[in-house]
Amino acid sequence: MHVTAKSAKNSYRITKFKRAITPYLFVLPNVAIFATFIVIPAILGLVYSLNEYDGLNDMEFIGFENYRELLSDTEFWQAMGRTFLYAGTVVPLLFACSLGIAMLLVQEIRFKSLFRAVFYWPVMISFIIVGLTWKWIFGSSFGILNYALEQVGIPPVGWLTDPYWAKMSVVIATLWSRIGFYMVIFIAGLQAIPTDYYEAARIDGASRSRIFIGITLPLLKPTSLLVLILTLIDAFKQYPLMFALTSGGPGKETTYMVQYIYQTGFEKLELGLASAMSVILFAIIGLFTFIQFRLARGGSYE
Repeated sequence: MHVTAKSAKNSYRITKFKRAITPYLFVLPNVAIFATFIVIPAILGLVYSLNEYDGLNDMEFIGFENYRELLSDTEFWQAMGRTFLYAGTVVPLLFACSLGIAMLLVQEIRFKSLFRAVFYWPVMISFIIVGLTWKWIFGSSFGILNYALEQVGIPPVGWLTDPYWAKMSVVIATLWSRIGFYMVIFIAGLQAIPTDYYEAARIDGASRSRIFIGITLPLLKPTSLLVLILTLIDAFKQYPLMFALTSGGPGKETTYMVQYIYQTGFEKLELGLASAMSVILFAIIGLFTFIQFRLARGGSYE
């Protein structure tokens, strides 16, 4: 009898232990991937930023000297300024365009699924392919767009050779490749809003603009916060599209932060200095994300 009770107690402990550890086993693969590709590289980047390191010789600890050097690095601040300008342009446009398209495609219209697929299709293409595709479209001497303009009597535009149009070309290519992704997120958020609110508003005689401002936007607040954070992070870390489309030119007019970090680290072999730039970029993104959460109160409805 004593042995049976003891066996039952041990079996209960084993079962309790299995139940306690099972959830952690399910999340372990994700945690391992996150630690391997995010946490550990971030820690190494912080360590490298405090050292003089070229990737070939041993590291030499220099403290915050890399950060002090960045204070007088004119090219670094110019690249940061261009990145802020790019983000300030593309984030509002992505938000507005993807929301507008999502609101159209949640309506009961013909071929709705086809339109959703068409808008989402560019998301599945890699940024390198997107950049090369738009390079053929914007090309000065061989571009499809300039050829079309010439056919209607409009002189060709230096899409990739003029500083202003090069920046606009990058924005256009970014919008084309990313609108579909955020459109899907907005569609999910719009479909989660109860239709009772809209029906009550229509019965009260509210206009479409009033319904949008009074119902859609407030109830879409968590989704809007998510989209703003994702678009901001995307804008600050964008590199492959610019590299394929403009290679950072003309001059350095479309050389943004990530490309400048890459050039510093892998072309100049100043990995310590490049790591310091990466830490600053990480801090900037984290600060903006924190501010958005504070302003939106964590994305709550209140």
